[in-house]
Amino acid sequence: MIRLGFWQLDRLAQRRATNAELVQQLALPPLPLAGDRLPVELAAGGDLTALKNRPASARGTYDFSHQVVLKLQNWEGAPGVHLITPLRVEGSSRAVLVDRGWVPYAEAAPESQHQFDEPGPVTVTGLIQLSQTLPAAQAAPAQPGSPQAEWYRLDIAAIQAQMPYPLLPVTIQQSPPSGGNVKLPYRVEPVYDLSDGPHLGYAVQWYIFALIFGGGYIYYVYKNAAAFMPHKEKMLDETNQV
Repeated sequence: MIRLGFWQLDRLAQRRATNAELVQQLALPPLPLAGDRLPVELAAGGDLTALKNRPASARGTYDFSHQVVLKLQNWEGAPGVHLITPLRVEGSSRAVLVDRGWVPYAEAAPESQHQFDEPGPVTVTGLIQLSQTLPAAQAAPAQPGSPQAEWYRLDIAAIQAQMPYPLLPVTIQQSPPSGGNVKLPYRVEPVYDLSDGPHLGYAVQWYIFALIFGGGYIYYVYKNAAAFMPHKEKMLDETNQV
């Protein structure tokens, strides 16, 4: 039990370190995704983990003809979808998928999506997110045989199969405007839990359990030893008489 208490304290230290890294990451200046001169992690196909939640900016033109939607998304309890639009990066042969935000199901039909188009060159700022893939333990789903307009995950490799240009291996989750969301699509801002979690409380519980059971064991031994002493003395007397 004492060991489990120390384990929970170790988990607490790990959580605090992770929270500190996230706060530091969110405070970094936006990483520009411009032209073909990309960060080494993107250009060389290296580990992208360090880029998750990194602020980024990109300038280009949206390709609404290849827009898809991410299904089963909620906004304050209302069901809807997220509009996922390729942004043809200015000065680059690549595009990056941008999560432009939430719209209700009533506005999610292909013929209704055009009201949310943003023509012309735009500058997008937001947070870098990684491709959403199935756990390694699960079999990879078959690639769709035809272009698919609705997706349950932002699996970049799967969506790439229906794009006429290469996609960056990350997406941008567009940030809300400075004045907040006043019109659709509503930009979704990630919510992060930066608390210490329950680990300190769990550690205290394990130490209390250790004290209770440890003290109880000592008390049990003491009481049984005290009860055994008269019998031991009687046996010694009988032995001496014999």
